[in-house]
Amino acid sequence: MHLTTDRILLRPIEKDDLNNIYLGLSNTEVIQYYGVSFHSLEATKEQMAWYAQDSQKWFAICSLDQKVFYGACGLNDISLQHRKAEVGLWLLPRFWNKGLMQEAMPLLCHYGFDQLKLHRIEGFVDTRNTNCKKAMTKLGFYLEGTMRDCEIKHGKLISTDIYAMLNPL
Repeated sequence: MHLTTDRILLRPIEKDDLNNIYLGLSNTEVIQYYGVSFHSLEATKEQMAWYAQDSQKWFAICSLDQKVFYGACGLNDISLQHRKAEVGLWLLPRFWNKGLMQEAMPLLCHYGFDQLKLHRIEGFVDTRNTNCKKAMTKLGFYLEGTMRDCEIKHGKLISTDIYAMLNPL
């Protein structure tokens, strides 16, 4: 399944994306607030296996001709029973502030609501990640609350804001 706008393509992540996934998930700027990071191509294979699980639907974000890899986005922990999933997205830093998240997320949410018949899509955002929080609000996600000191990252407790979008139909 491919999803497109006038300038981007979302396509399922493939084995050939390993190098690009590693470039993103080993980049200190990308992983600053992200929950996963890898220090080798071999270790990144773990992420590739995770992307392939039935409970995830992840896509490469590419140029329409597939010559440029911008990042990845997807739905995690899909529960068809509860009709919900968690959203995730990351971009390589040279593609930040170009409106790509604003294009990719609606495609992904429509896919979740229309194809997977989800009712709820959740996003968990490190409270320090102000850019992501602004983007989630701009995309129509609502801040539902904060889980204080709920995770440990780099040896420190962090808090996470919970955003959600409900199927408008």
